[in-house]
Amino acid sequence: MRHPSDGALGENRRALRQPIAVTAQIRDGRGPKFACRLLDLSTTGFRAEAVHPLSIGDTVWVTLPGMSGLEAEVAWRDEFTIGCRFKQPLYGPIFDNLIRANG
Repeated sequence: MRHPSDGALGENRRALRQPIAVTAQIRDGRGPKFACRLLDLSTTGFRAEAVHPLSIGDTVWVTLPGMSGLEAEVAWRDEFTIGCRFKQPLYGPIFDNLIRANG
């Protein structure tokens, strides 16, 4: 299956996504936090494997290791993968440290 993070759609992104392999926590306001696996990350969003049912437009808070929750919106989803857009861009040096530690 082709995801919005692939090919032509990926070329129109505001920020380049970098591969990352890190377990994070997501909370959607309807229940407790649940684990997800981040697959890629940019200063403006992320793609993650998540089995919890989320819908396009849902507001979520993702917590990366050593950080507080970051607010994001679900931009797209398929069966077990979501793409989210941060409400506020991730600070560049923090992004660089996350990629260096987990990329």
